[in-house]
Amino acid sequence: MQGAMIAQTIQLALAPVFVLVAIGNMMNLLSSRLGRIVDRSRHLQERHTATSGADHDAVVVEMRAIAQRISLINRAIFLMVLSGLTIGVTVAVLFLEEIVAVRLQFVAAGLFLVAIGLLMWALLLFLRETRVASAQLRIPHSLLELEREL
Repeated sequence: MQGAMIAQTIQLALAPVFVLVAIGNMMNLLSSRLGRIVDRSRHLQERHTATSGADHDAVVVEMRAIAQRISLINRAIFLMVLSGLTIGVTVAVLFLEEIVAVRLQFVAAGLFLVAIGLLMWALLLFLRETRVASAQLRIPHSLLELEREL
């Protein structure tokens, strides 16, 4: 009977573990984006002192957007890590419930909901970061030459 309950607990713990895998994949994506943003930031910092006038202003505007993107991604990664840790605690509580024979279902459910809430918050920050990046990369209409038929 004890083996069957452990097997059932393992089955119950699979859903949170799949969420943990998704969180890991998202963190990989976020850290890759952060790396590219940091590289761009370093390039802009080198250009900062070498420019003046309108070019300098353009560098400063882009650096401000880069700083905002770095902040958003850092916060998203932080929330993803918290979500992953909460998922881990949820799985531990599920096993603890079986081992100690204490009813912790509401605790496990609450922890899982907190983890999903943190994940959603991180995804919203990621959405904001992509919106900032898209706004930063808008192609000026003058370069599109829309008045010409091609």
